[in-house]
Amino acid sequence: MRNELISIGPVTVYGYGLMIAIGILAAYFVGEYRAKKKGLDPEHIFNFVIWCVLGGFSGSKLLFFLTSIKSIIADPSLLLDFSDGWVVYGGIIGGILAAMIYCKIKKLKFLAYFDLLIPSVALAQGFGRIGCLLAGCCYGQETNSPLGIVFHTSRYAPNGVNLVPTQLISSGLNFIHFLILIWFAKRKKADGQVGALYLILYSIGRFVLEYYRGDLLRGTVGTLSTSQFISIFTVTAGVILFVVTGKRAGVKKETEQN
Repeated sequence: MRNELISIGPVTVYGYGLMIAIGILAAYFVGEYRAKKKGLDPEHIFNFVIWCVLGGFSGSKLLFFLTSIKSIIADPSLLLDFSDGWVVYGGIIGGILAAMIYCKIKKLKFLAYFDLLIPSVALAQGFGRIGCLLAGCCYGQETNSPLGIVFHTSRYAPNGVNLVPTQLISSGLNFIHFLILIWFAKRKKADGQVGALYLILYSIGRFVLEYYRGDLLRGTVGTLSTSQFISIFTVTAGVILFVVTGKRAGVKKETEQN
C-alpha cells in the first residue's frame, strides 16, 4: 500500500486525503439526490456538508487531544500538530452537533435531515477507511491468517508484519451500513430512526473491531479502548432514539385516527 500516489513537482497527491475528498463528494451528491426525491430542500445540503465537515474535523481532533492529554502535558507543542491524530467518534459527534446547530439557525427539522444525511456519512466513512489502508493507520493486530495484509513503507503500521486488515473490514462494514440505511429509510416509522439505526450498527461493529486493532496509543478506559467506551453510550443513545421516536409516531397515528 502506498499513501503517496502521484507527485508532480512539489505537489504530492496522498491516498488518504484523496479518499477523504472522494468520500465527502460522494456524501454530498448522494445527499442532494435523496433530498430531491424526499421533498427536502436540496439547497441546504451543501451547507450541511460544510458545517458537518468542519464540525467533524474539529470534534475528531479535540477527542484525539483528550485521549492524548498526558502526552500533551509533557509536550504542549503537540497541540500544533494537525498532520496526525484523528478519532472517528469525535468526528461523528462533532458533525452531528454541527448539523443540530445549523438546523436550529435555519429552523429546519433536525431529525428529518439527520435521517437524510446519515447514510451519506456511512458512505463517506467507507471511502475514508480505504484512505486509512493506503496510509497504514488504524491498523490491526499481528495475525497468521492468510487474509492478513503486510505494509512495507507505512509511517504508522509496523512494516513487514502480517496484520489483521481492520481498515478493509471497517470500510466494508461502512458500505454495508450505507446500503442497510438506504433500504431502511423507505420503511422507517418516524424521523430519527435511520439515524438511530446508524448509531446502533456503527457502535456494535466498532466495539467488536476494536479487539483486533493494533494501534494501542489511542487511550483506554479501564479494560476498554476509548472507542469501545464511547460505543456503549452511542449504541444506548441509538436504541433510545429508535424506540422513543417509534412510540411517538405510534401515539400520533392513534390520535389522528381517533
